[in-house]
Amino acid sequence: MLRFILRRLLALIPTFVGITLVVFIMIRAIPGDPILTILAEDYSEELAQEYRQKMGLDRPVVVQYLIWLKGMVTGDWGNSLISQEPVIREVAKRLPVTLELLVLALAFAVVFSVPFGVISAVKPNSMPDHTLMTVSMLGISLPEFFLGALLLIVFALKLQWLPATSFVPLSGGLFENLRHMLLPAVTLGSARMAMFTRLIRNSMLEVVRQDYIDTARAKGLSEWLVINKHALKNALVPTVTVIGLQIGYLIGGAIIVESLFALPGIGSLGIDSILQRDYPVVQAFVIVSATGFLLANFAVDIVYTFLDPRIRVR
Repeated sequence: MLRFILRRLLALIPTFVGITLVVFIMIRAIPGDPILTILAEDYSEELAQEYRQKMGLDRPVVVQYLIWLKGMVTGDWGNSLISQEPVIREVAKRLPVTLELLVLALAFAVVFSVPFGVISAVKPNSMPDHTLMTVSMLGISLPEFFLGALLLIVFALKLQWLPATSFVPLSGGLFENLRHMLLPAVTLGSARMAMFTRLIRNSMLEVVRQDYIDTARAKGLSEWLVINKHALKNALVPTVTVIGLQIGYLIGGAIIVESLFALPGIGSLGIDSILQRDYPVVQAFVIVSATGFLLANFAVDIVYTFLDPRIRVR
């Protein structure tokens, strides 16, 4: 098991380096001079040249990349061109909000999709099955910004059950924090829940046709035990794989949801930095998002080995 984990960790290194190289090249290919953004009205050729030397922009591109990569690894991400604050501090302030949103959205999707998928599979072509499949198709089809706006109108403006926007940290109380995060989490997690429900249903229908399920039933085991102990575990294997792939979509969706609900997360920070041409923050935003995706898939690989131990020996 330890050898498997080490292999997976080592495999992340070249992928991470490749991501940093792509990000570095893309940022340098953007038209415009970052020095103009820094100096604005104080721009002069002498001052611009001084800043280029200070930031290392007068060095060869390969040297610039190696210095930048070393800074990314050691935590020296430079300063924001707009606020002049260290980029790592800006990201550290915003990242917990986004992580909480992603965890709550994924938890919402998994907690509801598993029982819904099992119910649909156990009673195929029944009224509950048709209802759940129709609702799940609707959930997949609705764009997040439309669903979020709809939830805001109904639950925040009309019924006034939940706050419309703003964010309350955990230090302000768990209950208030969850009240403010409920609508964003449901908005972000609904499409994933719908997708997982359909996937679990199809996987369960495939699994219950297997011979070992018939054998379990022939031994006199209850239907509840057959479904939950034998069928569900194997049916979750492809779902766990898809969850890892969906992390990227969750990160992308978080940008929209954070903007819609005015959450001070890393997604809104990324949008603001792009609009303001704050290149160091843009680089950090992309690297953190990509690294999160890599680590999420690494975690999925570990979970996958517990569901299917054969993976460990490959």
